[in-house]
Amino acid sequence: MLANAMTNAFENQRSRLLLWWPVFMAVGIGIYFALRFEPDFAAIVSVGCLGGAGALLFWFQSASARFLATALALVCAGFVLVCMRSAVVSAPILERPYYGGVEGRIIGLDRSASDAPRVLLDEVVLFGLAPALTPERVRISLQGWIAPEILQAGNRIVVTARVSAPSAPVEPGGFDFRQMAWFERLGGVGYSRDPALLAAPRETLGFWLWLFELRQTMTKAILAEIPGRNGAFATAITTGDLSELDKETLASLRASSLAHMYSISGLHMSLLTAFVFGVIRYGLALVPPVALRIQAKKIAAVLALGAALFYLFLSGLNVATQRSFIMIAVVLVAVMLDRAALSMRSIAISAIIVLALFPESLTEAGFQMSYAATIALIAGFEGLNRLDWWRALNQGRWRWLAPVWVLVITSILAGAATAPIGAFHFNRITQFGLIANVLAVPLMGIWVMPAACVAALAAIFGMQAMPLTVMGWGIGWILAISDWVAALGGSVRMVPAGPNATLVLLALGMCFALLWRGRLRAIGLVPVALGIVFWAGHIRPDLLISEDGRLAGVQSDMGRAMSAEKGNGFAAENWLANDGDAADQPGAFRRVGFNFADEALSLALPGMTLWFNRTAEVAPPQTCAQNQVVIAPKVAQVPEGGCLFLGQRHLITNGATAIWRLSDGSLHWEGAKTASGVRPWTP
Repeated sequence: MLANAMTNAFENQRSRLLLWWPVFMAVGIGIYFALRFEPDFAAIVSVGCLGGAGALLFWFQSASARFLATALALVCAGFVLVCMRSAVVSAPILERPYYGGVEGRIIGLDRSASDAPRVLLDEVVLFGLAPALTPERVRISLQGWIAPEILQAGNRIVVTARVSAPSAPVEPGGFDFRQMAWFERLGGVGYSRDPALLAAPRETLGFWLWLFELRQTMTKAILAEIPGRNGAFATAITTGDLSELDKETLASLRASSLAHMYSISGLHMSLLTAFVFGVIRYGLALVPPVALRIQAKKIAAVLALGAALFYLFLSGLNVATQRSFIMIAVVLVAVMLDRAALSMRSIAISAIIVLALFPESLTEAGFQMSYAATIALIAGFEGLNRLDWWRALNQGRWRWLAPVWVLVITSILAGAATAPIGAFHFNRITQFGLIANVLAVPLMGIWVMPAACVAALAAIFGMQAMPLTVMGWGIGWILAISDWVAALGGSVRMVPAGPNATLVLLALGMCFALLWRGRLRAIGLVPVALGIVFWAGHIRPDLLISEDGRLAGVQSDMGRAMSAEKGNGFAAENWLANDGDAADQPGAFRRVGFNFADEALSLALPGMTLWFNRTAEVAPPQTCAQNQVVIAPKVAQVPEGGCLFLGQRHLITNGATAIWRLSDGSLHWEGAKTASGVRPWTP
């Protein structure tokens, strides 16, 4: 009986097996990133052989055996692909902090969190460091005086800078910048307060540097016609240049849930291709002799694909834009082949391609949110189209309001699908994001992007001024909506961080609920519920210490209190955000009265006593007692006693440290570096 039921259940999935391919690949990729060690060659070969065996089992006639064999083969394939990708991007990481002359060629330009120009350099020379130990790429924030003509594509510059390896997480289990930098071949980051000098002007520009120069030229042309922050927003959505956006505008867009608009993504590419496709198709339809002799839809799809490809190169070819292009390309190719354009199968194919080319995308919020929104929209409208009242609503006397219904439903479905992911990664929920998106997205689709397309064509004849001006007016309305929504009381609600298992359970549960055919799909709600329970029950550390040991954050009745009013601002900001706390570092510093005495500070907590000295170079004189935490980043010798001592050696080895008080009165600690394990990006 049970065997027959299982066979029937799997038999029903035969036509939907392709939809599970990217899910199985994602499981294999996720296993790789969850490991605390790097698989060796023998292990990778063994997994590959196991996957090959699974592929052979696919030819069994049993539906359940075929489904499980496919799962095994694709899980192994995902694992092997990400291992290969990690090996291909391998590049040196700076072993120790460096201070001195840095020379390199400018291949990228954006803006740092401190609002300073930030350059990405390749062909790097660190004076006094062997070439074998020199990173392939470094990124430097230029806080000194810079001549504008120096920051040009291909120029070689030299600057005195402080450079170090990409930073470890600010707490165990936190965002690991080192992993992202590894796949970008970024081996060092730093800053300079000295002027940058031109070491050598650019020589012949290769294709990629020519594209970078074209982006810079277009950015200047746009800013000349659209001044201020409207122009900065325009350059962000056309050339991908975020260097002109100020912090206030970025904060407003994030608070109103419109941050997805300033970074080139699937929204912009979809609007661009839809405009080009629509203009060409309906333009040809207006000429009957032409429309009767050619397939206007397919010609429109080909030209729209060309426009998307041009936009991809113009915007800088970053991974997120490449992912968006692949999704659009699969849809347009489906149109050319007379297949359903927006379907689960086309989205599954695009996800397979993306994961095969860029398996590290799985861990990025952009990938997760893009596919969550797309899948939710397709599944949602497929369900609505089966309902009589929805069909009647779009065909009756109220059909002229159909665009409004579709826009509202789209915003609700996409918002509901992406809200948990956004809350998990960014610790915030925008309360009025639906209002902002309903008002702003139509402006982007019917005003801003069409004006950008017209401006691009008009620029060939030097007549881009008027369409760019019109584009600026539309952007002004979008930013006004953003400011209005951001200013509403309670527009942003902070959310505490959860364990990584939460996101895994939510994703797998929703995939099962949406992709499985039959009544068993309700089982998908079980892991979703478990994920929510794990998230709600996640206990934040009672004490957090920064990697350099100069900042401590203690949980109190008023929230986490900081031991310093400034310094280690990035760590403090992330600790508070992960607590779901909207306070800033100065406000958190005023929460608990630390007792200061000769550069030392102490604090008595329930079940724990904290003693903190940032400058002492010898063992502290007080007794190292049980349940006492002693933080002395310059002391190497461990004092006698039963305290938890966080000195020089501990911090170098373990990095940022989290401490919990357990129910039995003991203390449990974990270091960010040791929690990450030994991977290629954790030197």
